[in-house]
Amino acid sequence: MKKVIFLLIFFITSLSASLEDKSAIVYYGEDLSYPLVGIHDYIIVQPEHINTYTHGFSLYKKNIYAYISIGEVDRNTTTAKAINTSWIVAENSAWKSDVLDIRNQKYQEFIFAKQIEPLLKRGFKNFFFDTLDSYHLYAKTMQEKKQCEQSLISFIREFHTRYPDAKLVVNRGFEIIDDIHDSINAVLFESYYKGLQGEKLEYTDVNDSSREWLDTYLNKIKSYNLDIIAVDYLPTLDGADALVAKLKDKRFIPYVSNKALDTYGKSSKNAIQREILTLVDESKLDKSLQSAHRNGATVFEYLGYIQKFSDINKNLPDPSSLHRYSGVVIWTENYVKDPEKFLKWLLELKKQHIKFVFVGNFGFELQGNELDLLGINVEKNNTQKSSIIKKDTMFDFEIDPPMSFNSVLIHVKDARKLLTYQYQNDKISTPAAITSWGGYIVDEAYLTDFDQEEIWTINPFQFFEQSLKLKKLPVADPTTENGKRLLFTHIDGDGIMNRVEGDFGEFSGDVILNQILKKYQIPHSVSIIGAEVDPNGLFPELSPQLLKITKKIFALKNVEPASHTFTHPFFWGKIVDDNLAPEYRLKVPNYQFSLNRELKVTLDNINEKYLPKNKLPKANTIFWSGDCAPRENALEFIYKHHILAINGGDTTISKIHPWMSRIAPYGIKRGDYYQVYTGAQNENVFTNDWLGPFWGFKRVTQTFELTNSPRRFKPIDIYYHLYSGSKRASLEALKYVFNWALKQDVMPIYTSEYIPKVMDMYEVSMANEGNNWLINGMKDLKTIRFEDFTQAIDMKNSQGTIGITQFENHTYVSLDQTQKHLLRLTSKDTNKIYMVSSNGKLLNYKETNTTKSYQLRSYVDLDLTMHVDKECRIKSSPKAMKLLQDGNTITLQYKHVKEATITLECK
Repeated sequence: MKKVIFLLIFFITSLSASLEDKSAIVYYGEDLSYPLVGIHDYIIVQPEHINTYTHGFSLYKKNIYAYISIGEVDRNTTTAKAINTSWIVAENSAWKSDVLDIRNQKYQEFIFAKQIEPLLKRGFKNFFFDTLDSYHLYAKTMQEKKQCEQSLISFIREFHTRYPDAKLVVNRGFEIIDDIHDSINAVLFESYYKGLQGEKLEYTDVNDSSREWLDTYLNKIKSYNLDIIAVDYLPTLDGADALVAKLKDKRFIPYVSNKALDTYGKSSKNAIQREILTLVDESKLDKSLQSAHRNGATVFEYLGYIQKFSDINKNLPDPSSLHRYSGVVIWTENYVKDPEKFLKWLLELKKQHIKFVFVGNFGFELQGNELDLLGINVEKNNTQKSSIIKKDTMFDFEIDPPMSFNSVLIHVKDARKLLTYQYQNDKISTPAAITSWGGYIVDEAYLTDFDQEEIWTINPFQFFEQSLKLKKLPVADPTTENGKRLLFTHIDGDGIMNRVEGDFGEFSGDVILNQILKKYQIPHSVSIIGAEVDPNGLFPELSPQLLKITKKIFALKNVEPASHTFTHPFFWGKIVDDNLAPEYRLKVPNYQFSLNRELKVTLDNINEKYLPKNKLPKANTIFWSGDCAPRENALEFIYKHHILAINGGDTTISKIHPWMSRIAPYGIKRGDYYQVYTGAQNENVFTNDWLGPFWGFKRVTQTFELTNSPRRFKPIDIYYHLYSGSKRASLEALKYVFNWALKQDVMPIYTSEYIPKVMDMYEVSMANEGNNWLINGMKDLKTIRFEDFTQAIDMKNSQGTIGITQFENHTYVSLDQTQKHLLRLTSKDTNKIYMVSSNGKLLNYKETNTTKSYQLRSYVDLDLTMHVDKECRIKSSPKAMKLLQDGNTITLQYKHVKEATITLECK
């Protein structure tokens, strides 16, 4: 019995330990997936394929290594064009590259000046030096080899001297390891068990004698306590797990991939596939307007997954490259242009065991048995439905399946039928089913159109989970922090100059200043439209008064300044060659449009002209204007200039329209960049485009309620315009909304603090072993959510967990100030002390075997709740005004105190 227990403990420990093992990935392909690579300790990439302005790169750049070939140059690269031909001394025919003389000082300086320095300026911190051993191709005598080796040694030492903070991995370099080991962080080598041979680089088994030769060098490297990354090659990833295990047994950091290194291979840790490839047709409708985004992204994001769009009528992606995804969704508004090509592609997905589902339709008009190999065929129909003879429990989600007419009947074999209709001629049709290859929900079996509303008939969470066999994930959740729902408020600058109807002010901006911003002492993010206040803008005669109001607003301690652009572009998609015609923006005399003027210069003007000296925070956020649909050109500009931005998305769910289709996703990706959406729509929508009723914004509290329960989809975002101060009814509606919000259990933050949390959510990388989860990328986002959680968090043996809160059937786990966290789950809750909730941001967290210390800071009077077992105690500095205790739950409330340190201690 003791032996069984020991083996069980050993097994559990082994599972846990593997998540703490170091791992590596060498990926030379394009379109780097940060959710797939971020979990690794070494991420080696081809720098020309990397966009260093993305949020994913900023999250993981400490572990990213830029590839540089030291001994050779690929003839097809831009670097090759700059090479002095006198430096070329041989060729590598297998790789079609020129071999360069490392002894040449000018060539060494070329590497520093033309390769390393530009990469550092682009943002790379670390490097991978390849082809160190290429000198063997031209150095024939022992003296020549020694000269080359000495040149490599001096070059690497010089690198270390010039860039002491840069980490370096080298490929092999066995002969010089004694001289460079203190200048490098790791050694990579290839082909221990499985390698490549010949000029055609064919896959081969490595023989024992080659391994013995390698071991003589590798053992020496181990003696220097350097990490060793072993790269082996397989044509497919079949058998990769066993190969990884063998390499781990040799105390290597394993990596197994194909010879081109353009697939996501296997290492000792492997990230969960969080991406869902979604095929849409973008020929007629922008993807932000398509049902696949509006309805699909909301579902997948709540489950912890990310949509990645691909245009179905452009080049269909190679099925062999799609194993990086958790599944494929075909969700098109129109039919494909080449059904025959599309059908072959689908069959290849099935052959490669990649799950896929159809939503809405099958991608082309079925005439009969085109999908016979998927077990589906159709026939024409001219009769009405008579009854439902099969209805799975996942139906009746928001509305019952309708009995509307269908022109075709759908028959499916070897499937779990979810919904089956019987017709008056006794024939049947199944518009929803789960199959061996995935499944489908078409016609009225997924969304019913009723009175211009889209209403889910099926539970989409259950359908996608079951049809795509999605793993239940801990979800990086930007709605909540430290156990409390986030609250932020942001104002679009429109209408600062609107005259007030009544006797409670002169300009709407003045009213908002005095009756909202000064009254409600929470963080407010306030923007202006440059052209409305600038002396050279639309209202030069009013500019002195408007600037006076603007400066008073921005001087408030609880106000974060922002920009609503300069000329309020109406349609961002109309920007062509950095120009926008006047009919698509405010018409400012003598104005030359540019993204720089609209975005960066407007922020600079705010910071330089409108803010008090030493005012913090500075303006660094754009509130998108007009259709709030910036294209890749505008998004690229803000990312390159490290500017934050928000707006877009139409979250308008209310008790009159309580449909999930009215809840927008967190954002949308265009190219390499994410646009972050608001948490709710503004008062312009709730007042019917400012036509009335002007008290209509009161209804946004219904939006806040319905996006909180039964699922918390959104934080509370009070989003409105400065013109709401111009009418008594709209002003009173604002006060109603603020009074309601401040009665909720919330943590107030600035808008600029919310935006990076959403950006983190999209790029988080996680790995799983048994009941243990490793999560990386949580820089600004500090909450993990579990749904229907039946286990407990073992906080003592987890890393970076500081608190747990239960809300309905959700469990929110609060995280510390670090970026990487290890969560261990257990069947029994043994946690004695932890934070339940706080409206303050965590500044610092310290933990010993007996104590936990939390330093918290809030924008309002601090309050917090802690779980403290009866044998433990709690201390606060400064002391709380009020202490409330309910069993093991202790609540501390403070008056005029926004920062405190709380210590929990158990002897």
